[in-house]
Amino acid sequence: MEIDAQDAYDINFLEKLRKRLPSDPQILEILAGLYARYGMDQQALSIDRKLARLSPGDPRLRYNLACSLSLSGKTREAIAVLREAIELGYNDAQWLEKDRDLTALRELPEFIDLVEQIKSST
Repeated sequence: MEIDAQDAYDINFLEKLRKRLPSDPQILEILAGLYARYGMDQQALSIDRKLARLSPGDPRLRYNLACSLSLSGKTREAIAVLREAIELGYNDAQWLEKDRDLTALRELPEFIDLVEQIKSST
């Protein structure tokens, strides 16, 4: 997908801000989202790893990292991080089952077990 002019401007602007504020979670999250939108999986993964390090107890950031890992073909690591997200409190089984970012994981027994684990605990 070709980056539209506004998003290209935003990415450029946010990257400049990131140089000045390398650990600002708002900047990082917006930038990771833009990179993910345009299939720039390695850039999104790098930022999602940093966000997870900055806030290790945040289940949503762990979930986002699992999505980036899945999109990058790192399925085993994605399952492990997804498990961590669930242990930290992530519990949206319906979204897990339909999130396109997790398509590479859907048929794995470990993924199916994680979905069932959430469903049985809610």
